[in-house]
Amino acid sequence: MAKKVSIKSAADIEMARKAGAMAAEVLHMIGEHVRPGVTTDELDRICNEYIVNVLKAIPANVGYHGFPKTICASVNHVICHGIPSAKVLKNGDILNIDVAVIKDGWFGDTSRMYYVGQPSQLARRLVNTTYEATRAGIMAVKPGATLGDIGYAIQTVAHREHFSIVREYCGHGIGQIYHDDPQVLHYGRPGEGMVLQPGMMFTIEPMINAGKPATKQLPDGWTVVSKDRSLSAQWEHMVVVTETGYEVLTPWPDGYGDYPSIP
Repeated sequence: MAKKVSIKSAADIEMARKAGAMAAEVLHMIGEHVRPGVTTDELDRICNEYIVNVLKAIPANVGYHGFPKTICASVNHVICHGIPSAKVLKNGDILNIDVAVIKDGWFGDTSRMYYVGQPSQLARRLVNTTYEATRAGIMAVKPGATLGDIGYAIQTVAHREHFSIVREYCGHGIGQIYHDDPQVLHYGRPGEGMVLQPGMMFTIEPMINAGKPATKQLPDGWTVVSKDRSLSAQWEHMVVVTETGYEVLTPWPDGYGDYPSIP
């Protein structure tokens, strides 16, 4: 039986747009602090203070199902849900920071990759490919398209580079609920799955491994790593289906830099 997915009104979308912009602002702010020698705990502290004191928002992750920190900080072979710690970042690391905020009851949720110093060629290719795959998935969003179209667009890019898609974790509906329906898989077949309608709101956040797709959760109950310890990358945006296509609700305040823009 198909699950009912809520359709957001124009007023709803405006609220989500504000929350999404704040989450994106956090990722912009923290970028200059990502460098060799800093700990992920320090990055977490800076993000927490910015969300609370500058944005006057609520860090959504703190206490969420017992999660102890503000950001997820996933380094190298950590796929997702890395808990900030005294771990010191070193030259060549790649880092995903995933942040969510609550503003006036609405969630903003986004993640971004960072290079710590100079990454390897493989790391750069993985990060760029994962961005390209995320972008392809977003650009597949329009009324009448399906969730399978999104997944197929993402996996096509990843498989072209002989990388693998993590299948256990997916995008999700979002709004006044952090993780809602629908589940947005990052693999699929064209034309299959739920048909998209204007007002549907969800995240697209593929996790792509340089090696095999198998995952393993660490004893802390949160941190997920690639089983073969291969590098992993992820980007995440919130999107809403519009009458003609999509709107990214977590656009980067500084533009897309060296990455292709998402029109």
